[in-house]
Amino acid sequence: MSDHKPLICTIYRSNREREMYIYVKRDEGLSRLPEELLARLGTTSEVMTIKLTPGRKLARAKASEVLAAIAAKGFYMQLPPEIHPAVFTMGE
Repeated sequence: MSDHKPLICTIYRSNREREMYIYVKRDEGLSRLPEELLARLGTTSEVMTIKLTPGRKLARAKASEVLAAIAAKGFYMQLPPEIHPAVFTMGE
């Protein structure tokens, strides 16, 4: 995916779904999101706008995968990480 040009990407946070973020082209906004996804997101808040390149470091996603998803379907959805509670065995 190194042939991707930089993309100006806006990231939105769902105010309904904890730690769910949507990455989209800045000039398209949320216009290409399916109605079902918009309903699931509820109200959104703009988090930031970044210049996205394949080599850019992102916290929980690979930039090349984000770019590919935006190119293919108009958005990338970042879901919350799975939380695995620590299991403690209490001795008597």
